[in-house]
Amino acid sequence: MPAQMSIGIPGSHMPIFPFMILPLAVLAVGLVLVVYYLRGIRKPIVIGLHVLLGFGALEFLVMLLKGTPNGDSLPAGDFGNVSAGFFALAGFIGLLTPILGRRSHKTALALLWAHGSAGFAGVVFCIAWVSSLTPMGP
Repeated sequence: MPAQMSIGIPGSHMPIFPFMILPLAVLAVGLVLVVYYLRGIRKPIVIGLHVLLGFGALEFLVMLLKGTPNGDSLPAGDFGNVSAGFFALAGFIGLLTPILGRRSHKTALALLWAHGSAGFAGVVFCIAWVSSLTPMGP
């Protein structure tokens, strides 16, 4: 039995499991931020963590799709590209929310809903992409 096992793509040295932690962590921190928002609490440190984790997940996804410095890359497929698009859209809307949301409360809520929906769709498509790459069964 090998000393270190990783769930990855056959024929590739890139493990998938560490990558899946990032989008799920972004989603978890986002849900914590929703609870804070509903209670009227603002935590800039948690918001910063959410931003850093989110863009880290996007960067890691693009790196897996387009290739790493050692030349490894994963087949993109439809789910991988769509997932990257939703993550990028969520990041863009998330950065615009504090700027455009100052005008009205309704605009801020609409932007937050769009940000959350795009981010959640990105996580779902990312899971679908990874599950389409990993072999099922024995």
